[in-house]
Amino acid sequence: MTLKNKTAVITGSNSGIGLGIAHELARAGADIVLNSFTDSPEDHQIAADMAKEHGVSVRYIKADMSKGAECRALIEQAGACDILVNNAGIQHVAPIEEFPVEKWDAIIAINLSSAFHTTAAALPMMRKVGWGRIVNIASAHGLTASPYKSAYVAAKHGIVGFSKTTALETAQEPITCNAICPGYVLTPLVEAQIPDTMKKYDMGRDEVIRKVMLDRQPSKEFATVEQLGGTAVFLCSDAAAQITGTTISVDGGWTAL
Repeated sequence: MTLKNKTAVITGSNSGIGLGIAHELARAGADIVLNSFTDSPEDHQIAADMAKEHGVSVRYIKADMSKGAECRALIEQAGACDILVNNAGIQHVAPIEEFPVEKWDAIIAINLSSAFHTTAAALPMMRKVGWGRIVNIASAHGLTASPYKSAYVAAKHGIVGFSKTTALETAQEPITCNAICPGYVLTPLVEAQIPDTMKKYDMGRDEVIRKVMLDRQPSKEFATVEQLGGTAVFLCSDAAAQITGTTISVDGGWTAL
């Protein structure tokens, strides 16, 4: 399929899952708007390299997803938003009674509220052109829970609920909204954690991945950013025009348990 002449805005996309999704959307022909809260030469180089690789327009726009006004400004500065991928997210782990209030507020703002703000700004653009796709990156933790991740689990459950509401409000329009729920994904950040985890548990790489990092992922394999990108591209396709308000798990069977 082709997404030529479509503009995709992906939040939190200068690395990891967001960058992987951006590459797959660009490969399908979409023009891309990358985003993060930094504004370095490296950020703009990522955009330039992606444009050269895929032959599409790629821009980088700085915006802090913890601030509603900047979330909305990102969409406005993009100028068009046919495809919105709400991916930005952070994590913190602590028992509820010890969970820092500022961490709770930041996680809810970045992982949940940002999607509200970008969606509110993007929907009028989608309605004007008569087409739109919203893909919210939730998590297996949007469907189940783990201890010590109260803010993250609450935010990701919220993203799933928000996706359903958005889908109902656009159900009679050519606009869809769905949530992708990844399990553990092999990103550079996760890759960097493997050596320390090996030392902590005195295990080899394969053993620590299977027994520790992927303990709850039945396939015992990481999902890849390319797989998540491919899922996003599918949700933007004509074949997915009647898929809206639901979740697609890319979690190696985690939520089947």
